[in-house]
Amino acid sequence: MTSDRTVHVIGAGLAGTEAAWQAAQAGANVVLYEMRPVKQSPAHHSEDVAELVCSNSFGAKAADRAAGLLHEEMRRLGSIVIGKADEHEVPAGGALAVDREFFSRDLTTALEQHPNIDFRREEVTAIPDTSNGDLVVLTTGPLTSEALTDDLQRFTGMAYMSFFDAASPIVVGDSIDFDVAFRASRYDKGDADYINCPMDKEQYLRFYTELCAAEQAEVKDFEREEAKFFEACLPIEEMAQRGEDTMRYGPLKPVGLTDRRGEDDRKFYAVVQLRQEDKAGQLWNMVGFQTNLRWGEQKRVFQLIPGLENAEFVRMGVMHRNTFINSPQLMQPTLQFKANGSILAAGQLTGTEGYTAAAAGGLLAGLNAGRLATGLEPLTMPTTTMMGALFDFITSASPKHFQPMPPNFGIIPVLEGKKIRNKRERYGLYRDRSFTDLAQWATQLRPAVLVS
Repeated sequence: MTSDRTVHVIGAGLAGTEAAWQAAQAGANVVLYEMRPVKQSPAHHSEDVAELVCSNSFGAKAADRAAGLLHEEMRRLGSIVIGKADEHEVPAGGALAVDREFFSRDLTTALEQHPNIDFRREEVTAIPDTSNGDLVVLTTGPLTSEALTDDLQRFTGMAYMSFFDAASPIVVGDSIDFDVAFRASRYDKGDADYINCPMDKEQYLRFYTELCAAEQAEVKDFEREEAKFFEACLPIEEMAQRGEDTMRYGPLKPVGLTDRRGEDDRKFYAVVQLRQEDKAGQLWNMVGFQTNLRWGEQKRVFQLIPGLENAEFVRMGVMHRNTFINSPQLMQPTLQFKANGSILAAGQLTGTEGYTAAAAGGLLAGLNAGRLATGLEPLTMPTTTMMGALFDFITSASPKHFQPMPPNFGIIPVLEGKKIRNKRERYGLYRDRSFTDLAQWATQLRPAVLVS
């Protein structure tokens, strides 16, 4: 089935490449816009699509790992990005690594030669008009141009979008030691909504010393000018550098908290709080711990916190220039905008994190744009798949605290009636359930594309 309605895909990164391909494969006429080389980006070095920063950017291959499960779901749905990654794979142990140059060049050729894709090298400064029945897929990523960012702000009503972002780590609730940590809200206001990890003076001073000495990640040249720390989101290591007690009068203040498990109202020297990140209460954000530390240093230092010695981090703290919309407020799990269903978005712009997640968003957005263009209803993916869980999270998380999220098993619904402590076994069951539900879901696709 073909259509007279055009799908405009803006941006030819991982998400845009996948979206353009999926919409074209669905029979839609696609116009794919890429501003390079007419206007260069400070983060890119070539003119090819889907440029990667390193060869193993796709992460772990095994399907009982979050990234690997995402690979396999996309592979089974006919992803061109994962298909080309498989073709150009290079040895990298358990990671999916590719020859970056051949990978991007091959994808560029595939898009340029597709009969349904008109590939245009030009900058788009405003969202194309959809009043004529056309559709738009926004996949411009973290380096959206100034003019288009201004138009996105107008469309979404958001006062800000592009900024230097400092985000806190997120840990899996089951990995927190509740022999140490306890649930409570400060001054008993409301329900016991926070997890609290108390420290005595010796534990705090050890943590403080290691935090001050920890190695920070390098800030890219084009981000350096924007790396101005606002007092409301000061990186935790910057706060520590201001003095031994600064954190204790800030996010680690020990006042107003009582561990109700004991009869005594213990006085703590410092307390680290974690706030619920998802609807199911499986993910917890370290309050006030936005950071620019290297990821290995984050794990080493933050696991010194009592109760977090064995914490499983699903997202490390990050600090970089970012452009993303408040998806829980603005978007549906079909990746359509609530205000205008003819406009869709995918990739880092929507608050997913990582190359594979960007391409996964492109797959669903492109598939749904193609369906809409050919007179079919858009689809929502089952939340028991990694793809569906990710899109459900970014469209249903708290708008007030929304931050980008990578694929992880903490966002997957728990297994009904089962409490499996062995993590590898539990993740294997998540994988099996995903494949079963994905196969059932894919029967709605026309033509059927599921590859076993």
